[in-house]
Amino acid sequence: MPRISMFYGITVYMYWYDTKRHSTPHFHVRYAGNFAVFDFDGQCLDGKIPKRAERLIIAWARERRLELEYAWLKATSGEMIPWIQPLN
Repeated sequence: MPRISMFYGITVYMYWYDTKRHSTPHFHVRYAGNFAVFDFDGQCLDGKIPKRAERLIIAWARERRLELEYAWLKATSGEMIPWIQPLN
């Protein structure tokens, strides 16, 4: 699973062809031993992340929405997934 961004100890990943379990476009997050899946609006679809980290993830997803959509297109077509800049 390619790492696509990293900030404040939060690591963001996106899988290739990852459309079966969560049909909506999404990304995976790891933070302090916790795992979760978020859609591009920042809504948690699965898992649990501490509230402070969740607020940062939501802000990042909103800030990087267009880049996430582009990365999703690449991921679902099996192409190289681009790096997305961390939270500003």
